[in-house]
Amino acid sequence: MNERNRAKAREDQMLVALNAMAMARDNETGNHILRTQHFVKRLAERLSQSKKYQTQINSQYIELIFKAAPLHDVGKVGIPDHILHKQGKLDPDEWEIMKTHTNIGDAILSSAIGAHLNLSDDVLLIARQIASGHHEKWDGSGYPLCLKGEQIPLAARIMALADVYDALVSERVYKKRWTHEDTTSEIIAKRGTHFDPDVVDAFVAESNNFKAIAERYRDD
Repeated sequence: MNERNRAKAREDQMLVALNAMAMARDNETGNHILRTQHFVKRLAERLSQSKKYQTQINSQYIELIFKAAPLHDVGKVGIPDHILHKQGKLDPDEWEIMKTHTNIGDAILSSAIGAHLNLSDDVLLIARQIASGHHEKWDGSGYPLCLKGEQIPLAARIMALADVYDALVSERVYKKRWTHEDTTSEIIAKRGTHFDPDVVDAFVAESNNFKAIAERYRDD
């Protein structure tokens, strides 16, 4: 095995450990992980068909974002149980603490990258972009850094839509499940404010596939 293959093997081992840690503390279901993985893959595949993204999104990038997506909320390992597992809406102070999961995720994955041979295609780099940036908004009103437009890494812009779609079509203790149609209308309404317009357009083209994925991995 050459050095590059050994590095990839170490990376895979680290990814398994990080995924296990994220799953152990996630306040969502395992199906949430599966759904969002497949959502980001469909969006990336659709975007890759656009001339604008042909050089940025290739088969390798699609594989990496699929592998990285489960770590989007890895930072929740640092959120106290009474907030993470609260049976209801968070109050303002609790919400501010919950929002720090993006910074915690960034710190965890930065440390993981620092302990690993840096590769240009390292899945951990994509995972860090997603974990730290998937609550940023296209218009700059998101968190933690109030990044705007293409300042937000592409992987995070893709994950942002996938995560919101899944949150809306899933039932929570504080909300009912939205229909696919209402969720689609909400996402389209936030094109250019919350979401990257290109990612919304990709979502519209993949809408039927999103609905099928949501049904296939539905929480019972």
